[in-house]
Amino acid sequence: MGYRKQANQKMLQVGETHPDRNAQFEHINSTAAEYIETGDPVISVDTKKKENIGNFKNGGQEYRRKKEPCNVLDHDFPIKELDKISPYGVYNLNNNTGFVNGGTSHDTSEFAVESISRWWEVVGKHTFPDSKRIYINCDCGGSNDYWKRMWKYQLQQFADSTGLEIEVSHFPPGTYKLNKVEHRLFCYLSKNWQGKPIVDVQTAVELIGSTRTTAGLEVICVRDDTEYQLAKKVSDADFDDILIVRIHPFESWNYKILPHQNHHFIV
Repeated sequence: MGYRKQANQKMLQVGETHPDRNAQFEHINSTAAEYIETGDPVISVDTKKKENIGNFKNGGQEYRRKKEPCNVLDHDFPIKELDKISPYGVYNLNNNTGFVNGGTSHDTSEFAVESISRWWEVVGKHTFPDSKRIYINCDCGGSNDYWKRMWKYQLQQFADSTGLEIEVSHFPPGTYKLNKVEHRLFCYLSKNWQGKPIVDVQTAVELIGSTRTTAGLEVICVRDDTEYQLAKKVSDADFDDILIVRIHPFESWNYKILPHQNHHFIV
């Protein structure tokens, strides 16, 4: 009769749609297409929901022998002695590949940029050896929020250490589900570990790293045990030293961070 079981979808926005929403998406799409055409990397980034570590029930089902279900704890209260994992994802639009930095500390701006830096060191610089620039798409909230001084300060450190010109575009408010890392990477991570208890961090890393799709997606996952401090501040002097170029017409959402050693050639 034309019926099928379907899950809820978060598609109804709370509040009014931002008036510049469509124009910002057009800017992101055209800029990404230009980078891909020139062979420069375009990455979509975000932090997946933090997962509790332990023998807890994980949604979904997996194949097991009849009458041999996996027994898990009857309560999902976090276990203080065990870690949590914050998977920060980097999805590369150029070649449909994913990279995840599995952090066991706080989801801070420092952690976010460290995750991007790890992607560059492990994958990016080998895949794009001749590139002098990179285009980053991300949400306008969380650890990569456009108003966070630490996010821009850490991007400056990344630009200086690699010599890369960093261009960033943020998605408009209320549109995080349209971020490609969400529906081209994170959704497959969730499917891959459904029904499997994440009993320790190494299990999470292995499950994420084993994610594959028929469309060719491959994922690399590394573990990050660095302790990231909350509420770290950027001094006015350090913030003023950031080589940032605002991009019209939506300057808060679009900007470039230039490396100090090359700025006299670029500006």
